Amino acid sequence: MVSFNVFRGSSEGRIVTDRISRSLGPNEAYVETTHSGLCGTDEHFLKAGLVLGHEGVGIVREVGSNVSSVRVGDRVGFGYTHSVCGDCTKCLTGWDQYCPEKKEYGTNDHDNGSFSEGAIWDAKCLVPIPAGYDSVNAAPMMCAGATVWTILSEYGVRATDRVGVMGVGGLGHLAIKLAAAKGCHVVVFSSSEAKREEAMGFGAAEYHVFKAGEKIEGLQPVNHLILCGSGGVDYTGLLPLLDTMGSVYPLTVDLKPTSIPLLAYTVRGIRIQGSLVASRQTLRSLMQFVAKHNITPTVMTFSLDEGGIEEAMKTLREGKMRYRGVLVKQN
Repeated sequence: MVSFNVFRGSSEGRIVTDRISRSLGPNEAYVETTHSGLCGTDEHFLKAGLVLGHEGVGIVREVGSNVSSVRVGDRVGFGYTHSVCGDCTKCLTGWDQYCPEKKEYGTNDHDNGSFSEGAIWDAKCLVPIPAGYDSVNAAPMMCAGATVWTILSEYGVRATDRVGVMGVGGLGHLAIKLAAAKGCHVVVFSSSEAKREEAMGFGAAEYHVFKAGEKIEGLQPVNHLILCGSGGVDYTGLLPLLDTMGSVYPLTVDLKPTSIPLLAYTVRGIRIQGSLVASRQTLRSLMQFVAKHNITPTVMTFSLDEGGIEEAMKTLREGKMRYRGVLVKQN
């Protein structure tokens, strides 16, 4: 039996500490959490009563009897997927992810997350952190970086392509850095001039102030457009930005129905590609890529405790996070 403190949201919108005791299964590992990224999803689930956080990094302290993929003392990352059935490399069971192979949803796990002193995780879902790559940088890669990397690695994005990034924030700044490191010509679209200098420093080749429906004189259209801004998107207004046979990737979405001009998109062969949670294989390849190319997120750090989490979430809520918040265990 392993016991550790976790940090939950509550119906009042406050962070509360809870004590968890769980037995370690044969295929599980106990990870002492040292770092946790903060994601917009944590804000959405703040009042749901579950343990928050899905961008964790820590040290393996105990392993189950069948575990051979990690050892005690290993530094690992853990993300959105808590457990997998193991029948396929893209299995996303856990946290209600739908498995197309079994045609069923995974089970809930509301007592585990990276806002914690520790976590019990399926060892198959733990990601080795390369030596020399700082844990404070690795944590945001477990969700934000992985979400972007899935697009750049799974959907035919080539180094010769023009990749558009709309919105320079927690996701957008990583999209710029990763796409530029891959060799793509990165074109940033933003609502103002405010982040031009930063975006160019992240690796953008072009920066355009853009409002939906407006024409940008002399713009060469992009092959891929990653939407990292607000969820309410005017898909008609995006058409002037896109090349024929181009692709749009909505990473921030609205729960309300979205109007899409299907005829205009169909005639030009433009694809809208959904992408949610990274596979284990994608996470591993991302960590190797960022370590090799020394790609790091731009972060603000907070203490991994009730007060630090409250401060970090307030900073995110007020739009003052530049650009990913990371909670760090205090010695």
